[in-house]
Amino acid sequence: MSTAAFTLFDAGGRSAIFSPCRTWRYELRRTWQPAKPAAMFVGLNPSTADELHDDRTVKRCMTYARDWGYGGLIMTNLFGYRATDPRVMKAYPHPIGPENDAHLQFLAAEAGIVIAAWGNHGTHRGRAREVLAAGLLGDFRVLALTANDQPNHPLYLDGDLAPITIEEARQRRDAA
Repeated sequence: MSTAAFTLFDAGGRSAIFSPCRTWRYELRRTWQPAKPAAMFVGLNPSTADELHDDRTVKRCMTYARDWGYGGLIMTNLFGYRATDPRVMKAYPHPIGPENDAHLQFLAAEAGIVIAAWGNHGTHRGRAREVLAAGLLGDFRVLALTANDQPNHPLYLDGDLAPITIEEARQRRDAA
């Protein structure tokens, strides 16, 4: 990772790493028990959450991480471009961000667990396939799979799910 990105902190265990222009967000972190490992979620692209504010997805991922016994949340994304609408992100010429892959790989190695959670739009530009083929996420888990075989977005799932392998998720989906 280069020094082109910068970290913003507040006093309450919250931080975020952005590009200098804040166009791309590479990491959002929430820590409540620093001695425990954090759960890392990999979404599609960042929305409005920053070093001070959470969005609905971050709140849901924090709840999962707490319920599973982790000491924090590391929120990352396939695409670093900040947009509230996936169509806006898809229209942007450089949605990944110059440092996103380095952050994904570094943070996945640090996390206690990695949860893929990008939904069907992860196929944009072959991005999910690219990230997985490069091994950037290591040994990851999902909560469920879409009909298109992509990891479900956590916001639209039951709150009592536990992380499972892709194979287990396929079996559950296909048995339903």
